[in-house]
Amino acid sequence: MTTLTALIQKEKDMYVAKCPEVGTTSQGKTVEEAISNLKEATELYLEEFPKKDIRRPILTTFEVSEVAKT
Repeated sequence: MTTLTALIQKEKDMYVAKCPEVGTTSQGKTVEEAISNLKEATELYLEEFPKKDIRRPILTTFEVSEVAKT
């Protein structure tokens, strides 16, 4: 069993889920559905293109100054 990362972003009426380690993307109407679809897409991808060395991304936050609204 391998643990991977899911980055989820709301886009209009769908949730888009991305796996940065593998590069797969999927979507769903709920967060749970998006993750489930991403898991399936990633498993299918890895069956076809196995990866021996999966590197975890570095996840951090940063601040930017606020832009003045005119």
